[in-house]
Amino acid sequence: MTSAFSLAPLFRHSVGFDRLNDLFEAAQRNEGTSYPPYNMEKVGDDAYRIVIAVAGFHQDELELNVERGVLSVQGRKAERSEEGVTYLHQGIAQRGFRLQFRLADHIEVQGAKLEHGLLRIELKRIVPEEAKLRQIPISA
Repeated sequence: MTSAFSLAPLFRHSVGFDRLNDLFEAAQRNEGTSYPPYNMEKVGDDAYRIVIAVAGFHQDELELNVERGVLSVQGRKAERSEEGVTYLHQGIAQRGFRLQFRLADHIEVQGAKLEHGLLRIELKRIVPEEAKLRQIPISA
């Protein structure tokens, strides 16, 4: 059951945050998405990390792209047939996946590393000079 609620009161005192409502709606739609599991971590004032559990995937089976402020992580399992193997129970997921993360303004992907079945994506907020706080003089 999905509950609908209005975010209009939040936007009375804001300018240029029209897509914030879209982000909330997208989050509600993707609530059931849990494969593969991932963590989002804040590791410093302007540093973030996304850690995705990709056990069983090789580096060449993973793809990361950034387009228009959206980070896409895709995994495609290569077809491998093991001769003489009969699974009595197959609990390790072997399916492909696609995760998307909308990046806030000025967030840049610094790099990614695959280690011990975990894909670590390092992110950093880099605010340009023109977007930083500046004092406006008041003339009389």
